[in-house]
Amino acid sequence: MNYEPPDLGEFTQLRRALPLVAAALLLVAPILPMWHIVVDAVQYPDTTLRLHLHAYPYIGGDYEEMAALNHYIGFYYPDPVFWQPNYEPHPNAIDVPEWSLGPFAFAALAAAGLFVALAPDGDRLRRGLTYQLAGSVTVLTVMLVDIQYRLYQAGHTLDPGAPVMGVDGFTPPLWGTYEVANITSHSRLGIGAYVTGAAIGLLVVAFYYRDATVTFGDVPDRIAARIEGGRDWLDERTVGDDEWAEGDDDPDRDDRSGPGPSGGD
Repeated sequence: MNYEPPDLGEFTQLRRALPLVAAALLLVAPILPMWHIVVDAVQYPDTTLRLHLHAYPYIGGDYEEMAALNHYIGFYYPDPVFWQPNYEPHPNAIDVPEWSLGPFAFAALAAAGLFVALAPDGDRLRRGLTYQLAGSVTVLTVMLVDIQYRLYQAGHTLDPGAPVMGVDGFTPPLWGTYEVANITSHSRLGIGAYVTGAAIGLLVVAFYYRDATVTFGDVPDRIAARIEGGRDWLDERTVGDDEWAEGDDDPDRDDRSGPGPSGGD
């Protein structure tokens, strides 16, 4: 069967264009920080340490100072196994080989977006959008679960020979504040994570319009129609109350509940 690519004009449709934009975002996301950590410690009374981690084995910021702090409690940066990071992994660090696969996962998701956008007909395009959205959400969910598990593992396999003894196991959260010994850390998502979320949002919109040939030029009219429809919906549900309110204020309305005056004898 010969492949016939879609006409160039079809790439103005949201269901074809948005997967391409999402693919571009997914290619950019891994080179941006995915996770930020801000650390306050008594050892650095005048300085706030900052770390940022990427989807590939790279830790930026004050990673050397943080490594020195972590050494006291026996907590070490993970070993990516297949990819030499910008630090020397400790012999007792946990192995996280999947960290080396992060860029390839993002590249695969981006390639899927390109593949779907080039679908030769509407039926295959609809199926492709469905599979791509489901697959992307599944892959990224598995990545988040795996990261949280590895954080749990690292925080519960502290080096027993560390200088500071008796530190209880802990799990650094992806978002939140935690305190270990005299070290207080605040973690949050980085810009790379938000770019990834934006890519998923675009795929959701493309999936929503999978059965329609809506173009970028149609979007303003669609939004205006939605707003007008919302106003009509509100009017239909509030006009009755307004009429009753007007009736209550009518001075000529006879509100007597008893019978009218009867005739004479």
